[in-house]
Amino acid sequence: MTDELQFKIACAEDLPEIVRLLIQDQLGSTREVLTDPLPQVYLEAFEAMESQPGNDYIVGAINDRIVCCYQFTVIHGISRSGSSRAQIEGVRVDSSMRGQNIGKRLMADAIERAQANRCQLLQLTTDKSRPDAHRFYEGAGLTASHIGYKVDIT
Repeated sequence: MTDELQFKIACAEDLPEIVRLLIQDQLGSTREVLTDPLPQVYLEAFEAMESQPGNDYIVGAINDRIVCCYQFTVIHGISRSGSSRAQIEGVRVDSSMRGQNIGKRLMADAIERAQANRCQLLQLTTDKSRPDAHRFYEGAGLTASHIGYKVDIT
């Protein structure tokens, strides 16, 4: 079934499906709001992303049904001899589609996009409370090589 999986840069019409995927996990279910129509903040955030080069939401679909997504951002830097890095966030696979290698194909797509953007590394953060995600990322070849810190400023 996953042979038909196609990735593309999301458009505003994909936002309800993206939020549907984000809300499926334990943390997203407390942070996201899926209503019809969607809250305006999602469209405003999407428009801000679209206006920033190198910041895209990527969706994967099978037969026009969105089954996975992630945010892909290219960060240009001075460190590492002026290299760029790719940051991915909001990685989700539809809970009804897990175990079908969709996540592995999603990671391969992210790596291909990073290579196409001449990034020297791909990075992400994941909440400490997501051990299944940690196992998935390690199985996909990522290493937990750094410690990340955040502060909630809301």
